[in-house]
Amino acid sequence: MIAFVSGPVAALAPTLAVIEVGGVGMAVQCTPNTIAALRVGEPARLATSLVVREDSLTLYGFADDDERQVFELLQTASGVGPRLAQAMLGVHSPDALRLAVESGDERALTAVPGIGKKGAQKLLLELKGKLGAPLGSSGLVGAQRAGAAGPAPWTEQLSAALIGLGYASRDAEEAVSAVTPQAEAAIAAGGSAPVPQLLRAALQSLNRTR
Repeated sequence: MIAFVSGPVAALAPTLAVIEVGGVGMAVQCTPNTIAALRVGEPARLATSLVVREDSLTLYGFADDDERQVFELLQTASGVGPRLAQAMLGVHSPDALRLAVESGDERALTAVPGIGKKGAQKLLLELKGKLGAPLGSSGLVGAQRAGAAGPAPWTEQLSAALIGLGYASRDAEEAVSAVTPQAEAAIAAGGSAPVPQLLRAALQSLNRTR
């Protein structure tokens, strides 16, 4: 197993980072939140999990070991593969997922693309007790309180991701404004802002203005 990769960032895409390791470019699948913290040309260290299939080898990257551990634990639930596990971490932090599972929060799980109400109920049953208790204060309640006190976390994540992809701050702000109605609609429906989908929509809006 490849436990981590370390080296300069050679390239970035919305869900992919290329890390140069010993002269070889390692393609690592990451969430937009992880991508947002990386910069091309700067050193990076990502915890990784290698998923082996008959026709592919896919390396998934994470900001730290805790995120990787949750990624792997999520896949112990039936019907959860690496893509869905990564999507869950793209919407919620590890502690937010722990809190959602331990408190039986269906809405938190249905905020993840690909998870419906029945799927959320099944996951809550299967994951109960597996993820453990929240390690810090980055759970759902803490995130909601922080959002109420200042700018919504999703706007900062989205803006940082766009800037990390090479867009100017002004363009990033305009793209965030363009997708704000979509984010507000998701929040009003009782969910959270789906950062991965918002990033794709923001990139589409930027491409249309070019």
